[in-house]
Amino acid sequence: MAVFLAHDPALSDERNTQVAFSGAFSHVGLTVPDLPRAIAWYQQVLDLYLLKGPIEVVEDDTPLGRATASIYGTGFQRFQFAHLCASDGTGVELFHFENPPTTRREDNFEFWRTGIHHFALTARDVDGMAERIAAHGGRARSSTVVVDPERDYSIVYCEDPWGTVIEVCSHPYAQMWA
Repeated sequence: MAVFLAHDPALSDERNTQVAFSGAFSHVGLTVPDLPRAIAWYQQVLDLYLLKGPIEVVEDDTPLGRATASIYGTGFQRFQFAHLCASDGTGVELFHFENPPTTRREDNFEFWRTGIHHFALTARDVDGMAERIAAHGGRARSSTVVVDPERDYSIVYCEDPWGTVIEVCSHPYAQMWA
C-alpha cells in the first residue's frame, strides 16, 4: 500500500509536520429516515454487507455519549447507526437521528453548494443497476451518459428511496479518468 505524505504550510512551524495518509477512501455517512429499511435496501440493492448495527447512541454522560456530543453538539438526544461495507472494503455508515427529526431535503442535488452532492459506485452494467435501484424504490435521475465510447465507459445518476444521489460508473474511477 502506498503512503503519501501531506505537508500543510498553513500550520505554524511548531505544528508543521508531515502527516501520513494511506490514500484509501474509508466510508461515507448517510442520514436516512428509516434505519432498518435502509439497511435492508443497501444490502439487497447495492450488495453491501452489514458489519455492525444498528447501534444506539444516547446523549448522556457515558464515554460514548460525551464523544458523540463533541461531534454533533448537544441536543441530539439519541440516534441509531449501522456500518455496512462493499466488497472492496469501502464503508457506508447509515444514521437515523431523532432530534431534530430526520427530514428529506427539498432539493437533494444542490450541486453548486459546497460539500458532497453524490457518492459513486462501480457496476459494470450501469443500466442494469439503475433499473435495480428504480425497481426497489429509488430512481434514475439521468439517462446513461457514455463518457468514452471507444472504451465503453458510462455513468448514470440515480437516487436511493430517501433522495441520496448515487452515481453508477461502469469502470473503476482510476481506470475511467486516468
